Amino acid sequence: MVSERGLQVLRAIVQDYVDTNEPVGSKTIVDRHAFGVSAATIRNDMAMLEDEELIVAPHTSSGRIPTDKGYRVFVDHLATLRPLTPAQRAAISSFLDGPGDLDDLLVRTVRALTRLTGQVAIVQYPSFAQASLSHVELVQLGSGRMLIIIVTDTGRVSQRLAHVRVEFDGPDLQQLRGDVCEVVVGRSVREGAQLVDERLAAASGRGADAIAPREAAFLEILRGVAEELDEFRQDKLVLAGAANLARRESDFRGSIYPILEAIEEQVALLRLVSEMVADDQGLSASIGRENEPFGLGEASVVASEYDATGSLARVGVMGPTRMDYPTNLAAVRAVARYLTRMLHEDDTAR
Repeated sequence: MVSERGLQVLRAIVQDYVDTNEPVGSKTIVDRHAFGVSAATIRNDMAMLEDEELIVAPHTSSGRIPTDKGYRVFVDHLATLRPLTPAQRAAISSFLDGPGDLDDLLVRTVRALTRLTGQVAIVQYPSFAQASLSHVELVQLGSGRMLIIIVTDTGRVSQRLAHVRVEFDGPDLQQLRGDVCEVVVGRSVREGAQLVDERLAAASGRGADAIAPREAAFLEILRGVAEELDEFRQDKLVLAGAANLARRESDFRGSIYPILEAIEEQVALLRLVSEMVADDQGLSASIGRENEPFGLGEASVVASEYDATGSLARVGVMGPTRMDYPTNLAAVRAVARYLTRMLHEDDTAR
């Protein structure tokens, strides 16, 4: 059981080590922090922390550095998060303000967060399986190309290109759009996808010669809609700042290649982000070896929940275990709150 002063000593070691990247000794703690006790007393506290495997000596006769377990205890006992400066809050606002669809907003979100923290920024797409399809538009581009634009009530706008064999004049194109809207608009993504699949399955038993050119174009557009709705139901991430890993490679105990692979593949990272347990403020942290089941035992992830008009998802950062947890948690919380407000304002405007 760690005493209250022991927790304060651990906090000092974590803060100093994050700031300096140097092992922390008892004399340094006495000089930098107002504990009001001798260096010998601090050494006794450090010995108990070492017995609890919260700190370790990287070299003989050196100071101490936090272990992954030590970082976990530090994060669990954070009394307050370090507030963002007015300049940092202004930076979030300048990045996220302005019109744009959800895809654009999430890209701007990770760019803002990686600039704020110097870490890899991650934002999880909200699940759109329950979203409703509010609009479908068809734009004829010529040479048999048809652009399909799909809009949901959550603000997601997506596009997909279909190839059709006929050109449509204005009234025929509007009629074609109306036929597509009749199948999907006003329905949830899941229901719309099911109806599209049923229409395509019903037509699959007929030979190509039995399908008129206009109907063939309609079916080809439905296939494009089906592919897009399938992506709506898939979980995915947007990331930025991978280059920051290379700049801080010395902070990792081993190779950063598993982390780079996780960024490229996303599957393990998406599972990790999805399974993190949030506290009553919607904040969560997964530190070092806690991430070994996901192949990310060298990294820490901190995240906060945001609300995409009823669908919760996460925004966070990933980096080495030697990170500024109070500042990074404050940053992801601020960005998540701003993102929630932007999405709800957009939803109200519609």
